[in-house]
Amino acid sequence: MPTPPETPDDSPVHDNAVHDFVGIGLGPFNLGLACLTEPIAELDGVFLEAKPDFEWHSGMFLEGAHLQTPFLSDLVTLADPTSPYSFLNYLKESGRLYSFYIRENFYPLRTEYNDYCRWAAARLRSVRFGRTVTKVTYDDADGLYTVRTATGEAYRARRLVLGTGTPPYVPECCAGLGGDFIHNTRYLQAKKDLQAKESITLVGSGQSAAEIYRDLLSEIDTHRYRLDWVTRSPRFFALEYTKLTLEMTSPEYVDYFHALPEDTRYRLEGEQKGLFKGIDAELVNEIFDLLYQKSLHGPVPTRLMTNTALVSARHDAGSRAGGSYTLGLRQEEQGRDFSLDTEGLILATGYRYTAPGFLAPVADRIRLDGHGRFDVARNYSIDTTGRGIFLQNGGVHTHSITSPDLGMGPYRNAYIIGELLGRAHYPVEKAIAFQQFAAPEGTAA
Repeated sequence: MPTPPETPDDSPVHDNAVHDFVGIGLGPFNLGLACLTEPIAELDGVFLEAKPDFEWHSGMFLEGAHLQTPFLSDLVTLADPTSPYSFLNYLKESGRLYSFYIRENFYPLRTEYNDYCRWAAARLRSVRFGRTVTKVTYDDADGLYTVRTATGEAYRARRLVLGTGTPPYVPECCAGLGGDFIHNTRYLQAKKDLQAKESITLVGSGQSAAEIYRDLLSEIDTHRYRLDWVTRSPRFFALEYTKLTLEMTSPEYVDYFHALPEDTRYRLEGEQKGLFKGIDAELVNEIFDLLYQKSLHGPVPTRLMTNTALVSARHDAGSRAGGSYTLGLRQEEQGRDFSLDTEGLILATGYRYTAPGFLAPVADRIRLDGHGRFDVARNYSIDTTGRGIFLQNGGVHTHSITSPDLGMGPYRNAYIIGELLGRAHYPVEKAIAFQQFAAPEGTAA
């Protein structure tokens, strides 16, 4: 783990309270935990977030962009349908419940979901924004963790729940590249400058890449740039969203997947990416229709290249603002190398979990697997006691596609709350799938 910045170990404790737990980071998963624990008198938790307010992928608030999961996968409903922090209650208080009903679309807009989360966060007493955690220590004498922040505060707790999220991934060949290339997380902020360039190249093929490509393609006639879309994937995969596949986001599948040998789980992790990183089929078709429409007036200055890996990148400062890039590419099925010159570069290369540096002082209390990643137990703990540090997200290698799935967030939080209390508070479903994932015990009749 990275070494955290130095923080005085004698910084004063923020208050005299010993919290039952401290949640570090406030994305949708820990925010959901905050909502679900708020009414539980026996649990005293506090949530620390570095940002000044809740913000979730604001660089991708493209007009019309929506979640890939329905509104029932909100912060709380699948654990507690009666919670005042439900999406439907947010709509009611916002005066939009009937409009949402008439819309007859289960998928909230991305900006709407962010606003919903901000609405929920503003109602919680346990949330502390503007607190960057710098160090976590553990005292064997009192069995408490101390969480220290950049502002000099310190919070003591019996347990931790990590919700720091998955940061944007930049390919190794682009690290320290220079210039004004962006990860897609900053797309809207950089869009105007990108469209002033003569050429733009987009790398990646998930939902975010597709949304950006459609957005830039729709205005290609106005700005007259060349637009290239490059992906290592053999095709532009549509998100697998059939109902029997969705049963893989079930408690039974978590049980099955978690019990598999480590090497098998890692192999499946790579094979299952299309189950949660694909593109909405409707969006794939919209892109084709837009290409067809624009081609009626002549060749469209765009190329879509599959089976094409980014292997190198070089920046040339040049005379134009931002300079230009030379990308080294490889058509993997043909084994052919070629280069592509572009002024604008967008990396829609996803996100990868990295262990927070503030955990370094308690590294000896954390379990790692044979690949050096967190060994996440079935109950979502990662510490040697199996009940002290819990992980939100970051567990695709142990809990499969349920790890990043918004709909499984309330299930995981209900599970963690049960671990924190030592008893079930929100009923946790154990069997919801029609499928049987594991071989039957003994001889099948």
